[in-house]
Amino acid sequence: MSEMTLFKGGVPSFLKNVELDDTTKSLMGAGGVSAKRISIKGNVFRMIAGGEEVAVNEDRAMNIVIVKAAAGVSRTYYEGMYVEGENATPVCWSADGVTPDMKSPSKQHANCAGCANNIKGSGQGESKACRYSRKMAVVLDGDVDGDVYQLTLPATSIFGKGEGDKLPLEAYVRFLAGHNVPVTAVVTEMRFDTKSPVPKLTFKAVRGLTEAEWESCRAQSETTAATDAILHTFSIKPKSGAGATMPAVAEPVRIAAKNAAKPAGAEPAVDMSALLDEWADE
Repeated sequence: MSEMTLFKGGVPSFLKNVELDDTTKSLMGAGGVSAKRISIKGNVFRMIAGGEEVAVNEDRAMNIVIVKAAAGVSRTYYEGMYVEGENATPVCWSADGVTPDMKSPSKQHANCAGCANNIKGSGQGESKACRYSRKMAVVLDGDVDGDVYQLTLPATSIFGKGEGDKLPLEAYVRFLAGHNVPVTAVVTEMRFDTKSPVPKLTFKAVRGLTEAEWESCRAQSETTAATDAILHTFSIKPKSGAGATMPAVAEPVRIAAKNAAKPAGAEPAVDMSALLDEWADE
């Protein structure tokens, strides 16, 4: 997944981590560059590229290395009820969780703390209508020199105490910090909480990085892909009609098992099965 089969023998090693230049970007047209991300919709790890689901990993856990994170918890507010398949854009959001973004088409309040959508019970049940989230840039264990993915965590995966070694993000990072270990220096297992009615991840440390992996991950944190992954931005698009949905896409490929045969010319599959063990991100 991290390298496209383009040339016989693969892409030269010195080009694997080269940033796209302005000439390439200008010739790509209006579609531009679309970040790769990992979605947790439906309690399944989904690999998204170019806005389309390209692979799924139905294992309960996936190992990653966190290379960069947004400075703070962000917020998003959507009008109306969520409709499965609807390509909705929030009407108000905040990158820092303090004030609405200037690009929000319908700012709900001058600040997030005083907003009516920040009150418990303003959403479904006892939840808040305005959603918390945290964006991170991650790489896959075993492929730290490969693609950088955006991972957006919901509030249920960020806050709380956790149980045993199954911790929400903030508690997990505090645990590591208590041992003077940066979260960027370890392989982290993210695992679905099967007791939760909504997609929820817990985290634990698997092992420390090797020196070579550490240097690679530090370099990854400085890439444009990592910076783009933690930005909290939206493309404002007019709706074509109530309940408008995204066009259907081809069935995503299943992540191949280790050593599975690959068709000639196919992109090499990532061996996910070999990786150690309020809502989904849209």
